[in-house]
Parts: sequence; structure tokens; C-alpha cells
Amino acid sequence: MPWKASVLMNERIRFISRLLEGEKMAELCREFGISRKTGYKFWNRYQENELYALNDRIRRPYRFANQLPEQITQHILKIKRQRPSWGAPKIQELLKRKYPEIHSPARSTIHCILDRHGLVKRHKKRRGKAQGTPLLATQTPNDLWCADYKGEFTLTDRRYCYPLTITDYASRFILACEALESTSTSGSFDVFERAFKEYGLPKAIRSDNGHPFASPMALFGLSRLSVWWLRLGIFVERIKPGHPQQNGRHERMHLTLKQEATRPAGDNLLQQQEKFDIFVDEFNNERPHQALGMKFPAEVYKASPRIYTGVQDITYPFHDRTVTVTHCGRICISKLKINLSQVFAGQDVGLKEVQDGIWLVSFMEYDLGYFDETSKRFEPLPYPFAPKIV
Repeated sequence: MPWKASVLMNERIRFISRLLEGEKMAELCREFGISRKTGYKFWNRYQENELYALNDRIRRPYRFANQLPEQITQHILKIKRQRPSWGAPKIQELLKRKYPEIHSPARSTIHCILDRHGLVKRHKKRRGKAQGTPLLATQTPNDLWCADYKGEFTLTDRRYCYPLTITDYASRFILACEALESTSTSGSFDVFERAFKEYGLPKAIRSDNGHPFASPMALFGLSRLSVWWLRLGIFVERIKPGHPQQNGRHERMHLTLKQEATRPAGDNLLQQQEKFDIFVDEFNNERPHQALGMKFPAEVYKASPRIYTGVQDITYPFHDRTVTVTHCGRICISKLKINLSQVFAGQDVGLKEVQDGIWLVSFMEYDLGYFDETSKRFEPLPYPFAPKIV
């Protein structure tokens, strides 16, 4: 299959597809340059979760904007081009008059159509500045996991490999080292979910401020991935930008990984994954560690007693109301539309009126901030998601 086909179907799916077509495991493994152990690993993943476990997940929006008839859409664009200074309210009024027989689209829908066609002037947004969070010091396994993408490198087939690694802070045990085709959020979801299923849940995860762990422009620098961690009851830590020593144990492991598993690089992603698997097994079970009193990481690490069961429903019994954040990141109550953050899209938040017209916004047990009905502006509280330093 041509190299460009990887855009539509990645290597792992091609491997499984050919097995399903009846080709022999041994012959396919020889062709891809991997051992049968690695081949069976991906086959077992497929049998457990089918293609869901092998490729990026399809994560559709929680809800879609109302889809308008093409005639209405074109009329909206025509009005805007004829009268560039007009905004959604005036265009909506003209639509009501021209098409009284249909339900007029909302102003926000009209604005989205104009924006999608480049007819809305955008004010320059200030670039968010990444911030570190309080950091936990612990010597107990599963109190803290560390995660990062080791810098990308080129495989023999000239494709890039992006290794996602997860380690236990106290024991240095490598929980995952996955050769991925990109740093996409969906790919990282899959890796973390497999780690949670195998080893249980940590109390906290530490990362840098890069994608997909953080979003500098979002509220508290969160991302969809870190919001998922919060839903699972995991605290979120981030190192201070420009201070990789705050994740020094993990960075030191990356140096060893680079020296022993990427030089030379594999011929393809499957072969590179096999090199990573061999390295992880040796690192965890055969390499004495000075900082551990010359023990192996596997002799120190124990799986977490917190079993992964997926996210649980959120309830807010002590709040006045529960609201689901819209796909565009807004809280909508009555005619009020409060901008919160798109990383909370589809999540339920609790609202409590603490004074007349002033509302507290909470997510799970965390208080996010306040908005008032007059200014409609959300004001965040200090970062609430780091574990308490004791």
C-alpha cells in the first residue's frame, strides 16, 4: 500500500486489516519487521476494543449548530456583502421580513455563518501566557505520574514518530511508551486510558504546558485531556515554562530512551514500537537504579488501588442549578450567555447565586469563579486543581 495511504489508514490498522483478510501472522510480522509478540499485542488490542483501540478516536462535537437551508445561508451572505457594516441583529430582522414562514435563525447562528465565510472582523487576542502550578513531592507510588512527549524524530521510512511516555514519579517505573504519528488529543486519550486500565489511577499527573496536556489560551490553561483527568479524580500539575528540571526524573529517562531505543530508528512505527517495548521491559525489570538503592523500578512500583471505571455523572445538590456548557464554551441561562471555556464543552457545571445577580460557577468540587448578570463577564478564582502541598 502506498506511503500516502497512511493519511487515511495508519500502519496498525493496515496490519490488522490484512490479518482479517486471512494473511498469516508470521508472514506479516516479517514484512513489517516486528516480532510476533508485538504483532499479537496489537491483535489482542483489536479483539478487546476493535479499531477503537488502534486508531484515533472520532470525537464529534457534543452538539451542532442549527443547519440552515442553503437558500437562507446564501441570502445572509448576500446581505452582508451588500452592507458590510451590518451585523447579525439587522440581518436577522431582514430575514424575518423576507421569510416569515420559517423560524428565523438565532443571531449567534448568523454570526457563525458570517465568521465561517471570513466576513467578521476579529480583534487580535492576547496570547495566553503559560503558568506553572504548585508541585507535589512524594515517595509513594501512584501519588504522582509524569507525562511528556519526547521530541519527535524521523523513522527510516521518513515519517515522524512522536513518543508519548508516562512514568511513576516515586518508583521511576515506565507505565507507557507509545510510538504515535502525531501529538493529537485523541491519540493521547487512548494511551492514558490503557495505562489507567492496566495500572489504576494516580492521584496527580504532572506535565509541561504543551499540547495536548495544556492550552495556554484556555481557562486555567486546561485542555480537553486534562479536564478528562479531573473528571476521573486526578489532580493536574504543570511545570513552570522554561524549567524542565521540575520534571527532571522524566527528562533523565528520556535521555536514556533516546540513546538506547532511537539510534538507529526503526523502519516504521510498528518496528519502533517494538524497540520501545524492549527498552521499557529492560528499564523496569533489569536496570538497577541508584536512586532506588539499586533496585529495579518494578520491585518498587505497585499498581494503584484506585480502579479505572470511566467518568461518573456529576451532581450539584448544593447549587441552584446545573448547566451543560455549550460546544462553543458558554454557560446559557435564560437570555444570559457567559463565556467560560471550550475545554469544558459538554461538561455539567453547578451555578449558585451567592448575591443578588452574582453567581458562583463550580466544576465537580472545584470553584472556578464568578459572573454577574450585568457585565456577563466571568472572573476566575486562583488555580484550584493542584493537590495540597503538605
